[in-house]
Amino acid sequence: MNPDVLAGRRPRTLALGLVEALGERIRDGRLAPGDKLPTEAAVMAEFGVSRTVVREAISKLQASGLVETRHGVGTFVVGVGDGSAFRIEPAQLGTLRDVIAVLELRIGVESEAAALAARRRTGANLAAMRAALDAFAAAVEAGRDAVAADFQFHTEIARATQNEHFSSLMATLGAQIIPRARLDGLQAEPAPVVDPARQVYLRRVNAEHESIFDAIDAQDADAARAAMRTHLANSRERRRRAFAESGAGTQ
Repeated sequence: MNPDVLAGRRPRTLALGLVEALGERIRDGRLAPGDKLPTEAAVMAEFGVSRTVVREAISKLQASGLVETRHGVGTFVVGVGDGSAFRIEPAQLGTLRDVIAVLELRIGVESEAAALAARRRTGANLAAMRAALDAFAAAVEAGRDAVAADFQFHTEIARATQNEHFSSLMATLGAQIIPRARLDGLQAEPAPVVDPARQVYLRRVNAEHESIFDAIDAQDADAARAAMRTHLANSRERRRRAFAESGAGTQ
């Protein structure tokens, strides 16, 4: 797609156009599996879009399983994948009920991943997890979106299992599995707004992350499994309460 085609579109339509353009390059081989995507600044310059549009497009490409982001390194092409492979489409995460269903799946998969990570993690794995946690905390305190760092932390745990199937599943699911990525939506403008109530909530989430990290660092598989289960179960219960309060549960 010619970058000029994106001119004049609304922010969300711009993001979809950028997804189409980058996806086309991946499908036709101009961006091959393992290739690093251009920097945000390079994409902004080429397509004439904002940083927010670029980040939304990258999030959608992650959700489609075409790319994966490695914190502090960059975003890399995974490939076009197998159309018959397991996948959760964005449309399947449009409601609270959908998000709760995915959290139930994550509890089963990621609790065991945390236990395996505790047994098998390396120093490099721990450093990558620590970097993701630090990025999460910095984003929260600055009032910025922390979804990417949140997903990265969970992805690094999957990598620490030393079992490629866990990390492949996380890459397939993408950042859309973080509930806030679907239910909060993405702002059209990048200016951060500090919301004290939201900061309190996200600090609690990060405390749960720290408990998981501490158990993995200590190579305590049982504690890591329990900490991950508690973290994801807490998220599920928060969504269940929201679902009940919305009145949807009575329909």
